[in-house]
Amino acid sequence: MSSTPLIALTMGDGAGVGPEVIVGALLAPETAAFCRPVVIGDAARLRMAATFLGVSPDVATVDGVAGAAFEAGRINVIDPGLLPEDLPWGEVSPVAGHAAYEYVRLASELAMAGDVQAICTAPLNKEALHAAGHIFPGHTELLAHLTGTEEVSMMLSTPKVKVIHVTTHVGLIDAVARIEPGLVERTVRRGEAAMRGSGIERPKIGVCGINPHAGENGLFGYGEEEEKIVPALERLQAEGMDVHGPLPADTAFFLAGRGDYDLIVAMYHDQGHGPVKILGLEAGVNITVGLPVIRTSVDHGTAFDIAGKGVADAGSMIEALRQAAELSSAQGV
Repeated sequence: MSSTPLIALTMGDGAGVGPEVIVGALLAPETAAFCRPVVIGDAARLRMAATFLGVSPDVATVDGVAGAAFEAGRINVIDPGLLPEDLPWGEVSPVAGHAAYEYVRLASELAMAGDVQAICTAPLNKEALHAAGHIFPGHTELLAHLTGTEEVSMMLSTPKVKVIHVTTHVGLIDAVARIEPGLVERTVRRGEAAMRGSGIERPKIGVCGINPHAGENGLFGYGEEEEKIVPALERLQAEGMDVHGPLPADTAFFLAGRGDYDLIVAMYHDQGHGPVKILGLEAGVNITVGLPVIRTSVDHGTAFDIAGKGVADAGSMIEALRQAAELSSAQGV
């Protein structure tokens, strides 16, 4: 076990399901086989979550990664002491939003220093994050800021389909305005590099259009595909990259699901997220591509409606930890 990757696991928003899915995932027997997780979060909150789940782990606070001991039933926690004991479950709180920010900041410092091989994140609440004065659309943009990275991409990974996004947390009108050949090209390159890093030597990549039927040769839209996407694909194809499109989005994911493509490039948030979430949140993992560190996450939110009830599914967290470990090993981190 001492040779498995060390992973900083951030607790996310303490009012959400993060503490519960973390406890569930870290007590799952398979987790210990592929990684050594150290939680950055609140020890008391994790103990409360364990009570909801009907389990009694040894939640041990440690000063740093070096002080963590990895034994069955033990959860190691670096606890900066930011949450009050009476924090309500399932409610937006600027205190919880600030704590979630600090957990990510600390994990980022550990990863950049090489003390851990990857970061895995439980969900934060964007409203709470903003209420605390940290104005970021989400983890992806926050981690880019903390690591000094100019541009990153969100990739969603499931056993059947992998999707990378050209734009994410912006409105649809703004997304279309933001898409341009350079951004499309850089996104495809990041996705291709990530796929090669995971062991696929020459990935086959399908690129979605923007309009219905990818514009149907100019029948729908105002030529966005020809203006914003085709020039990027032509440059990449000229270099020998196995990239295809623009594809109608309503069939691209079906084709990927049956194995025709290793990676789909979505133009905007819901174009990529919708098909992935239909496949099942428990199977989905969010990967930030382009960072100098490895980062994976569950592909679900804080689920305030069920927080504190002991019913949250830990499957996506287990898979996020697994993929963080696999990426660490594949890239020799």
